[in-house]
Amino acid sequence: MAYDAIVVGAGHNGLTAATLLQRAGLRTLVLESKRYAGGMASTVELFDGYQFEIAGSVQLPTSAVVSKELGLDTLPQVELEVMSVSIVDERTKPLIYYTDLVEAATHMEQEHGLEVVIGMAELMAWSAAPTRALGRFEHGTLPKTLDEMYACASTPAERASITEMLFGSCTDVLDRYLPDKEKHAALRGMLAFLAVNSTYRGPSSPGSAAGLAFGMAVPDENTVLTKKIKGGIGVLTQHLARQYAEAGGELRLEAAVEEITVADGRVTGVVLTDGETIGAPTVVSAVAPDLTLNTLVTPGVVAPELTARLAGIDHRGSYVQMHFALDGVPEFAAPFEFLDDPRMQSAIGFFATPEDLQRQFEDSRRGVVPQDPAVAFQVPSASDPDLCPPGKAAASAFSLWFPVEEDPSEYARLKAEMGQRVIDKITRFAPNFESLILKHTTFTPKHMGTMFGAPGGDYCHGLIHPDLLGQYRPGPGGYLDQPHGIAGLHLGSAGCYGGPGITFIPGYNAAQAVLAG
Repeated sequence: MAYDAIVVGAGHNGLTAATLLQRAGLRTLVLESKRYAGGMASTVELFDGYQFEIAGSVQLPTSAVVSKELGLDTLPQVELEVMSVSIVDERTKPLIYYTDLVEAATHMEQEHGLEVVIGMAELMAWSAAPTRALGRFEHGTLPKTLDEMYACASTPAERASITEMLFGSCTDVLDRYLPDKEKHAALRGMLAFLAVNSTYRGPSSPGSAAGLAFGMAVPDENTVLTKKIKGGIGVLTQHLARQYAEAGGELRLEAAVEEITVADGRVTGVVLTDGETIGAPTVVSAVAPDLTLNTLVTPGVVAPELTARLAGIDHRGSYVQMHFALDGVPEFAAPFEFLDDPRMQSAIGFFATPEDLQRQFEDSRRGVVPQDPAVAFQVPSASDPDLCPPGKAAASAFSLWFPVEEDPSEYARLKAEMGQRVIDKITRFAPNFESLILKHTTFTPKHMGTMFGAPGGDYCHGLIHPDLLGQYRPGPGGYLDQPHGIAGLHLGSAGCYGGPGITFIPGYNAAQAVLAG
């Protein structure tokens, strides 16, 4: 069968591109190396009766145009009254982030003081120009040059915020707007974790302000807000797979691509690992840009200078992701009994101060597992009970920092040690937690790399560092200043402009580039 286009990878970006191309009349084939579609935006039954969002868990704010075109606005949501709860220790007042902004502001003022409300407002104002400079919620556009990024500033203060986003640290920004390290500890801890969980930098490291700006980006009226999908994040990709199939598209699972073939500067198709050759004049790659160009593309085609640049992309994921099948619901000890309310359990942060998080990052680089790791914990079955058997609970945890630079022979020991530290941390607040565990699994960056083809286990396909954002993040044709020059090849993974995160924009942009000819 002749194909007009081949899409490599059936994650959310690959399925986005494929759906749009198939609808436009191009006979499209999606090739996925794994046994199921969805990639890191999947809901998987890891244990009998227990389903987990194996990596991504929320649809990040995305373009309303993209959402409507893909029908994402039709999917059932879990209506959350509380987006998250942030806790540092027993001495620090928890911060409850209510979904309703008025209720959130009221809680902050009553429990943490008016200065916290003012500080958050100032932080959101600080992030406005970086949001525009990064094109955080744009679709169908190319990355901005540095000059274009600075042109997004309308005042000297906005220009300064763009400079700080590029060169400053998260701690610098927090110290300005939320300076009280004790009174503001819960909020500072949450924002520091937000800033660095997709980086390989501590909160005090130069450049970590980019992660803060990326995470705090304020959507405008053309943006669909963060969503929690009923049935788990995999419902999104199942929806896309159905849309693609209904348009007549073909999806092949367990079909790993060995080579994207290029002749005379133009894509000619792909070769699978079993030796099968499939021809097509267009290929969209939804795997990482460096993996695409340095590993999959026919050897010798990509310019050595571009190969070297791609080889320098930082993929050092430094985390563990854990999933727990529980024999009941965790019960929290005083003074945190309010967490027994299922409304509070969608996202509970057992965080560290920015200063502790920085020390832990530096220790991890020397092979030291954090004694008291920061943990993002959730019990999704509390608001979506069909994710587990009746009377049970499904829980997940994400924690920093896993020592990834240590001797590989130490990997298994470090994994077990950090997994236990995470369990200990949760059990400190919910004393019955460890006794409830029926089964659990711990995924390190190495596991994520093996399962999903994400280099280094980097779910961003290029971390949120200033040198990997804006004009330093490729579009469909490669970098602004260094296109890959291969006719018919389009890049559309989370490592491209519009990513990272579950936004669908890189896949959308790749499809638009194909259709624009």
